[in-house]
Amino acid sequence: MTAVSPDAGRIWTAARGPVLIGVIILFAAVVITLLRGGGEGGSLDPRSYRPEGSHAVAALLEQNGVRVELTDNVSSVEGATLFVTHPDLIDPERLSELSRRAAATVLLAPATEVGKVEVETRQPGCPLASKAGPATTGGFVYEGEQRCYDSTLVRTGTVTTIGFGAIFTNRDLDEEGNAALALALLGQHDRLVWYLPSAADRSQQKSFTDLIPDGWKFAAWQLGIAAVVIALWRARRLGRVVPERLPVVVRAAETVEGRARLYRRSHASAHAASVLRQAARDRLTPLLGLPHGEDPSEEIARRTSRSAGSVRTLLYDEVPVDDRGLVALADELDALENEVRKG
Repeated sequence: MTAVSPDAGRIWTAARGPVLIGVIILFAAVVITLLRGGGEGGSLDPRSYRPEGSHAVAALLEQNGVRVELTDNVSSVEGATLFVTHPDLIDPERLSELSRRAAATVLLAPATEVGKVEVETRQPGCPLASKAGPATTGGFVYEGEQRCYDSTLVRTGTVTTIGFGAIFTNRDLDEEGNAALALALLGQHDRLVWYLPSAADRSQQKSFTDLIPDGWKFAAWQLGIAAVVIALWRARRLGRVVPERLPVVVRAAETVEGRARLYRRSHASAHAASVLRQAARDRLTPLLGLPHGEDPSEEIARRTSRSAGSVRTLLYDEVPVDDRGLVALADELDALENEVRKG
């Protein structure tokens, strides 16, 4: 069957504008998505000496008798304080289970906020953090049973939520009462599980499409619909389908048999043998994991009971003198291939 179709050049001329716009928008969306989903690198990592790292507070905790355990896959939190640096990367049910098992839990800036304020030095305003005094807090604001620092730090039961992580960083730990507040939150028990969610947590929680902002998704749908409408408007109508009878149909077996008769008639046993060997080598090479064109004799010898010399002779050297020898060569090549597959 053939169809009367519009000229490809004219279709491209009509569609290249929308296609180019779509490619640009898709590229921008991918870049923004990767920037959003790429994480913060060494931020809040207790092994990091960078300004945004948290080695200083980890060392301070250990000096005060708190054992710090860094993990990206929590298995045991019983009797310990659990500090989760990126709670939004963890399944909510998994996070709730860990919070129930831990003696105390500290969550940093989860996406359950009710507001946002500037980061600045604030007074505690509650008994929970009265010993720490003024500290650098801000960011997100939360609801909770106990509220401190203008609700940027709240506690409900054994779970403490803080809206900004400056007090845990090497850069800001020595300012105001940041160190005292960090010790009070993370040093509640003699063991601290410092949970840095891994890439596996991130991939389980957020697919590529989940990371794309909703506005971008809506715009992509609109552009897609617009592109379809423009294509329907500018492109020519396809003509009706025209049936066309094929002149002849040749079975594959007839082609093979015809070629074999030509080889026999011209006494081209050597050429036929070369074709059989090349086909056998082409099938054996990928089975053995070898690059195309490499001699597979040594590898075949290691996998079978044959010697490398006999394999090489079979694959390269032996020349059949008649049709019977050609048939025998084909049988031997087939047997060799079966041995390799079974080995």
